[in-house]
Amino acid sequence: MNDLLAELALRHGVPGAQLAVWQDGVLSTAETGEEEAGSGRPVTASTAFPLGSLTKPFTATLAALLVADGDVDLDEPLAEQLGELRAGPEFTLRQVLSHTAGLAANTVEPPAGTTRARWLARHAAETAVHEPGTVFSYSNPGYVIAGRLVEEITGLDWAEAVRAMLLRPLGHDAAAPTASGHLVRPDAPPRPIGEQSVPPLEDPAAGLCVSARDLAVFGAAHLGLGPGGALLDAATARAMREDVTEGLAVGAHGLADGWGAGWSRYGTWFGHDGTGDGAWSHLRVDPSTRTVVALTANGSSGARLWESLLGRLRETGPEVGDHPRDGHPRDADDAGSGPAPAECAGHYANGGWSCRVEAEDGDLLLSVAGAAPVRLLVGGDLSFRTPSGDGPRAALPYLGRFLRDPATGALDRVQITGRLCVRQE
Repeated sequence: MNDLLAELALRHGVPGAQLAVWQDGVLSTAETGEEEAGSGRPVTASTAFPLGSLTKPFTATLAALLVADGDVDLDEPLAEQLGELRAGPEFTLRQVLSHTAGLAANTVEPPAGTTRARWLARHAAETAVHEPGTVFSYSNPGYVIAGRLVEEITGLDWAEAVRAMLLRPLGHDAAAPTASGHLVRPDAPPRPIGEQSVPPLEDPAAGLCVSARDLAVFGAAHLGLGPGGALLDAATARAMREDVTEGLAVGAHGLADGWGAGWSRYGTWFGHDGTGDGAWSHLRVDPSTRTVVALTANGSSGARLWESLLGRLRETGPEVGDHPRDGHPRDADDAGSGPAPAECAGHYANGGWSCRVEAEDGDLLLSVAGAAPVRLLVGGDLSFRTPSGDGPRAALPYLGRFLRDPATGALDRVQITGRLCVRQE
């Protein structure tokens, strides 16, 4: 595994990476490269990597532990446990953890030092974007709420709770160094990124740093396996990974095949992906074969490394579940007739997260959060992607789709990277 990981890291320009595989009752690990490019500090099995959104299953597991203890119910209104939510719409913990509570994509930027309790008291009503239980729309505020719930019931800060209830029982090395993220460029050395930009408020959504070994042990524990043993009883663990998006008007397009209470679904596998500032992480778990695969990488091209790794594993090992990121339409010839550009053009928003689509010379141009516009390749089913960059170090394309109002037929929404935005007048 070490040779394979080193080969792929070099190909994709990733300064350092870890791979951990739990299979047939054995945990195997591999490491390559440096914690920071040019530092001379080698990546070890215990080096922690920024997880980004792969933090979310840890927060969901904390919440599930409270469910198992009878402190909270997955399907009762969450406002009964958190008074700060009583001014907003009614939704459940299961909906929060599965991104079906109708909450905004991103948090309102708070003043430095704002606690989750104070933030929620001030902004709970502003987090509502869609009717709860009707659509999938990826939400970081939902996990701020879940972290606040953990704090309210346990009396611990979220970071203390995750250490005491999850990391310590799983054997995490709290003194391990943390790898730096890097911007990987095709024609220049990787550029280290000083620190992650996740504000402390959003730590329950994206703030954790652990190793690939920690991820694999965490995944195995959800099957009742591994050196840390089971974290949850089997019934609660199964309830977490049950897909709740089937039958919704809008599912998890572009991210996964479905979503449970904290876990995304990839066929028979469950797991999650995470991206930080110049870092990627991936975790997949297969209950049928009791196999776990975890990867951490400290380069912005880490997702390309993951795709290459899955291809190589299929040749000799497990066919790991994943959701293709370079799906159709692959080029302009595949795009089909699609809608008239003028029909798609407009300004779309989800809370404070927004994008703009403009028609220009027969093309559609997408600008996300004020970034430079990129061309869209649109299919006849209104799904789209941006063109893929060249080479193994290129960034991933945006995946999304335009959606019509089922009652009127008007094109009134766009879904990008799982976030459902509504057309603005």
